[in-house]
Amino acid sequence: MSFDTSVELLRFHNVAYTIYALFIISVVAWFGYNLTRKEKAKSIVRIPFYGYIAFLVAGGVGHHIFTYNTIPWVSEDIMRHHITADKTFNIEVGDHKFRLPGKMEIKKGEKVFFNVKSDDIIYGFGLFRQDGTMVAQMQVNPGTSNDLLWTFNECGVFDIMSTEYSGPKGNDMKVKNAVVVTGCDQKGGKS
Repeated sequence: MSFDTSVELLRFHNVAYTIYALFIISVVAWFGYNLTRKEKAKSIVRIPFYGYIAFLVAGGVGHHIFTYNTIPWVSEDIMRHHITADKTFNIEVGDHKFRLPGKMEIKKGEKVFFNVKSDDIIYGFGLFRQDGTMVAQMQVNPGTSNDLLWTFNECGVFDIMSTEYSGPKGNDMKVKNAVVVTGCDQKGGKS
């Protein structure tokens, strides 16, 4: 199982977590039902209850163990000291404004290193699709190294926005059409 974009991953996790939440709701319903009964549950009935709880814990932990490596950015994060970026963009943030190195043009599949520095306070750096869904983000702390290594597996035009609250002026921290990713066929956006 492999996911190319965070949208595909989100769809999968929506289904998995919905099923998991329904199982958990059933535990609450079972517990509530037993509270309303006149006769108390016998100790033999508690064994299936605790077995069900163990099943839920094993299912939740197992889901994360078996899917952690399917998340597109995990392997890059773990192995990033061995990865050479195809492009590096140095971005500065200060006084509630992004200072970009110009139009950032990328080809699909390129590994891009975003090196973001804050001059004054904590900001966020987020890449967003045109429909408002987030591609990636990080916190940008002043005086520290803030970088994001990302492989673009989808084409399109992306906006940059601050993803951290930095006061009322931070609400306007958006750069439209800051990143352009090309290299896909024209029909479906993927090649």
